[in-house]
Amino acid sequence: MVNISEVTAAPSPDLLTPDNCAVLFIDHQPQMFFGTGSGDRTAIINSTVGLAKAAKTFDVPVVLSTVAAESFSGPILPQLAEVFPDQKIIDRTTMNAWEDSAFVEAVKATGRKKLVLAGLWTEVCIVLPALSALAQDYEVYVVTDASGGVSPQAHEHAVQRMIQGGAVPVTWVQVLLELQRDWARGETYMSVMDVVKEHAGAYGLGVVYAQAVIGAHAAG
Repeated sequence: MVNISEVTAAPSPDLLTPDNCAVLFIDHQPQMFFGTGSGDRTAIINSTVGLAKAAKTFDVPVVLSTVAAESFSGPILPQLAEVFPDQKIIDRTTMNAWEDSAFVEAVKATGRKKLVLAGLWTEVCIVLPALSALAQDYEVYVVTDASGGVSPQAHEHAVQRMIQGGAVPVTWVQVLLELQRDWARGETYMSVMDVVKEHAGAYGLGVVYAQAVIGAHAAG
């Protein structure tokens, strides 16, 4: 039962904030995109870059990782690398990033308990580290529209498996707005609007319209 006297205007500790999460980008590489068939690959690229810019806007620590970059999968998505030009990219041989010691050390170095994951393919390179991190008491959030599998079924079944394991499915715009959470936060407001206009499709066009008709500081 709710104790009305204890109800306050306070956010849930389950919410993502710039101070409690890290974003892990796993295997956004050409060869992995070639095999992705769960959704429009251009849309996945757009969502991935939008998520990257969200993390950068709020100074959220990120980990960038590839698998077999030189022998099979190719370099990390150039648009993603461009957002973090000075970020070290951890290349692995393991399909499960959580079995690579350099990757795990990089995650530990962020000091964050909530991990936001995105990558290719959902049914391998995301589900494996997601379940592994959950087993070690991390909280895992999977950005489903910045991830993709070899088929719609493969992607969906992987997402369902992670949900059953305790992961939370989210989208990149959801992450962006959860990090902002208050339009009065002026220090990040304009940067958030820029990301929305660049990557949020019709929502972004709505912001362009609102700012043109209402004014530069039209909220939401």
